[in-house]
Amino acid sequence: MGTEDRFVDIEIKLAHQEDMVESLNQVVYQQGRRIDQLEAMVSQLADHIRSNAQSGPGPVNERPPHY
Repeated sequence: MGTEDRFVDIEIKLAHQEDMVESLNQVVYQQGRRIDQLEAMVSQLADHIRSNAQSGPGPVNERPPHY
């Protein structure tokens, strides 16, 4: 195998690695956005739970209206 063939092989491998790095960067970016969305949802749920806890407990041992 000549030197030129080796350079061509290296260039091909480098091009594949560049494509893979770009794909991985895209995945990391999308996962970061999803994590941000999930963190916002968790925060909203925590706020909702806190506000319901502050409004006091619901009726205890209250019979349903059909009794």
